[in-house]
Amino acid sequence: MGHVITMLTRRDVAVLDANSEYLGVPVETLMENAGYAVANVAEKEFGTGKRIAVMCGNGNNGGDGFVAARYLRERNDVDVILARSADAIRGQASWGNYERVQEISKPWNGQDLMTYDLIIDALLGTGSEGNLKEPFAEIVKAINASKVAVLSVDVPSGIGTTTVVRPMFTVTFHDVKEGMTEKSSGKIMVSDIGIPEEALTHCGPGDYAYYPIPSDSSHKGDNGRALVIGGGPYTGAPFLAAMAAYRIGADLVHISTPASVSQTIASFSPNVIVRPLLGSIVNTSDLPRLKAHTRDMNAVLLGSGLGRDPQTFEAVREYVKTCDVPLVIDADGFAALSGYMDVLKGKKGILTPHGGEFQKLTGEPVAGDIEGRKAQTKALAAKTGMTVILKGAVDIVSDGHEIKLNRTGNPGMSVGGTGDILAGICLGLLAKGTEPFHAARIAAFTCGSAGDVAFGTRSYGLVATDLFDTIPMVLRRSLDGFI
Repeated sequence: MGHVITMLTRRDVAVLDANSEYLGVPVETLMENAGYAVANVAEKEFGTGKRIAVMCGNGNNGGDGFVAARYLRERNDVDVILARSADAIRGQASWGNYERVQEISKPWNGQDLMTYDLIIDALLGTGSEGNLKEPFAEIVKAINASKVAVLSVDVPSGIGTTTVVRPMFTVTFHDVKEGMTEKSSGKIMVSDIGIPEEALTHCGPGDYAYYPIPSDSSHKGDNGRALVIGGGPYTGAPFLAAMAAYRIGADLVHISTPASVSQTIASFSPNVIVRPLLGSIVNTSDLPRLKAHTRDMNAVLLGSGLGRDPQTFEAVREYVKTCDVPLVIDADGFAALSGYMDVLKGKKGILTPHGGEFQKLTGEPVAGDIEGRKAQTKALAAKTGMTVILKGAVDIVSDGHEIKLNRTGNPGMSVGGTGDILAGICLGLLAKGTEPFHAARIAAFTCGSAGDVAFGTRSYGLVATDLFDTIPMVLRRSLDGFI
């Protein structure tokens, strides 16, 4: 079965489904394979010529049940019992499979389940959260009261709640799901339903399962207050990062920058909130202001356009020591921390080095092969406690435990400023409350995909500001399956 995760969470499953679709394996294919696997186990364990009730919900779990019923009806007497009316069925794949068993389907109306030899539980899958609502709670109780053998599809319906199906068998897909044990799920059989290996090992739109979607009642600032500390020798980098944080959905983005360039940066856009420091470079005399500017912030990006003055390096190190919110460190921040990585102890956030910056930070050149780079990225993340995105033709993302690869992006993105865009996306996601490893995965995929969209019209002439318009396109497209 290839790479195995122990105990897939509900969000892990959502990631795999969306990434499989992105990689060309549609939900229809996964559903067909899942239903076939369930039917195969049912006949292997219970034989044929049986009277079978397939209890179906209105989501993809029910769709798996429809497929199983289609195969089982060839050698068994099968009834499909719908928890809700047919017009509640969600998704084209589920509806298409329902139509193929429509003539043996009927709505739940308290049927006597004791008349069946086998009940297949396809009511609720991993997408279900919280205590069961009616009619699901009533149906689960009826299934358990029937004392008929039960085979659950993917997970026992209601798992993790007080009202849960108690199956004899569970056929689960790809890997065991969170909360599944022999006690809760009966004999567990894992089936490979054709999820591509890359859906698990690579970043993709499925990572947006971890994107914090704003509530309808949220107010300004509820969805992330972010601070970029940068500028002085350079003015474009902190602005690019700030706008990228906005484009990924942060509510408020501030830029702390030396007074000498504050008006220039403010003139780029009315969207950014510029907060002047002293002088022409960031230095230790700015620390009290930086501490004040950090107050009420949810995340901070440090490094964009700071330059390499020794006074700036000292200020960076002192600031990191006292910063108590998630950090993104990029660009000149790596030179400041070279030889001083101990200041990252106990910190939380993301490092975004390219090969040269990685060498400055660690003292070792980046390996020439992908396996070597994976090992180096994982080691740096484990040593610092930070999530690392090692940028390259293939980005490598690691939190010191897991590793993901990202293949989005193109050679046109070698233009200056795209690294600042990536750092800004990381900042915005951290400010919104996304955990660093998930934020890094989303950011790497989004930045590269936004660059790919821009490349479609700009070719090798794309510039970093082109991504201001394409980031929201990727955001909207990737979130479609989760809203």
